[in-house]
Amino acid sequence: MSAWNSQLQKEFESAQRARVNKNEGQARVCARRAAGIAIREYLTRNGINVPSASAYDLLNLLKEDPLLPPNLKRVADHLTTRVTEEFKLPVEADLVAEARTLCDWLLKNSLFERKP
Repeated sequence: MSAWNSQLQKEFESAQRARVNKNEGQARVCARRAAGIAIREYLTRNGINVPSASAYDLLNLLKEDPLLPPNLKRVADHLTTRVTEEFKLPVEADLVAEARTLCDWLLKNSLFERKP
């Protein structure tokens, strides 16, 4: 298993542990980091220089990709949404599940395969 894949699995395991421990904030952080790992791998595989180490920055960059399906742009949007003063997410979303969906898509697709 590659280093990035091990990191990705570790983040999802940490997210699950955080959720079991009723720490949804930590689960969201792990989900974001997992998405960042997948985005870095996606960009690298497609020959694109990774402009930032920040998962938050990479999610914002990904939202601008015209080839990203609208449902996944919404996932990236959810993953970058700020929590309220009560530390609640202002949208109904399971960020861990959504991050898994985004990661799966990124790791199965290539920019080159999608060009017309």
